[in-house]
Amino acid sequence: MDQDSHCTAERELFETVSTMTTFSTTSTSGEEQNQPKAEISCQARKENPEKDDPQDSSAFLNPNSSMTTKELQEYWKNEKRQCRQGKLLFEISSTRIVEHHLSKYVMYKIIILQTESFDSNKSVIERRYSDFEKLHRNLLEEFSEEMEDVTFPKKTLTGNFTEEIINERKLAFKDYLRLLYSMKYIRRSKKFIDFLTRPELREAYGCLRGGQYTKALEIFLEVIGLQERLTRGNPVSVVPTLCAIVVCYKDLEKPASAFEYGEKALSRLHMYTSHRYYIPLLETMISLAYELGKDFLSLQEKLEEWKRKKDPVRIFTLKELTVREYVQ
Repeated sequence: MDQDSHCTAERELFETVSTMTTFSTTSTSGEEQNQPKAEISCQARKENPEKDDPQDSSAFLNPNSSMTTKELQEYWKNEKRQCRQGKLLFEISSTRIVEHHLSKYVMYKIIILQTESFDSNKSVIERRYSDFEKLHRNLLEEFSEEMEDVTFPKKTLTGNFTEEIINERKLAFKDYLRLLYSMKYIRRSKKFIDFLTRPELREAYGCLRGGQYTKALEIFLEVIGLQERLTRGNPVSVVPTLCAIVVCYKDLEKPASAFEYGEKALSRLHMYTSHRYYIPLLETMISLAYELGKDFLSLQEKLEEWKRKKDPVRIFTLKELTVREYVQ
C-alpha cells in the first residue's frame, strides 16, 4: 500500500471510529468518568511498506491503548502529518553553462524539499543532461514495464545552449523526477537514490581519504538529510554516511559531535549486529565514551557478547572501513 492509499484508509477509519465514539458518548449517562473510550489498531501502519524509521515508533500511541475522542483526533493528526512528510518535491531552480577543456555542457540545479513543511534542510544538487540520460538507461534496464510510458527529452544536434531549449529541459527534468518519485519501486531503487546522492558522496569520501575532514564533513552533513528522506524504509542504508561523519568529527577533535552521530548509527544497527560497521563503530563509541567521561560499560558488554558468539576474525577500524567506501 502506498502512502496516499494509506492516508485515505486512515481518514476513513478515523471518520468511522469518530462516529462510533460520538454515538456512544451521547447514549451514556453523560458523566465524564463513564465516557467510553475507542480502541484502535495500528496494524495497517505496521503493514505499510513505507513505515517510518523504527526509532521513531515511540512517537505514536500504543496500538492497544484506549483513547478518548480528543486523543483519537490528535493521534490521526500526527499520522496525517507523517504521511505528508514522506513526500518530496523537485524543483529545477536555475542552470549554468560549463566549459571544460574541449567540452561544453549545461548544469541543472535541483532543489529537493519535503512537501507540506518548512524544510530548512532542503538539499541542493547539480546534474547535467548526460547524468539524467544515464539514469534513464539504467532504469529502463531494471524497470522496463514501469518506464514504458515515461518520456525523456531527446538530444538535439543544434541549439542545446539556447535559452529556449534550456528552459524546456528544466521543465521536462522537473516533471521527469516528479514522475519517477511517484512510482514506489523506482523511488526506492538504488539507481534512483544513487543518482541523487552518489556524486556528492564520492566527493566527500575523496576529501576524507585526502585528510580534508572539514570539507568532507560539510558535504556529508548536506547529503545525510537527503539520504534519510529517500531511504525511510531502510534506515540501515545511511549507516556508512553516519560513520563517515563520526570519523570526520573524531579527527577534527570534536568527540562530543562524533559520539552524537555514533549513537544515531548504533540505533540503526541494534537489530543488525552482523553488519560490517557494527563492531568497528562499537569500538569507536567505547573510546569516545571513555574520552568524554560517559558510561561505556553497556557498550563494552555488547562488544564482549559479540566476541563470545563469533569466531575471532580480523576487524577493520572504523576509519579503515570508511575510507574503503566509494573507491571503485
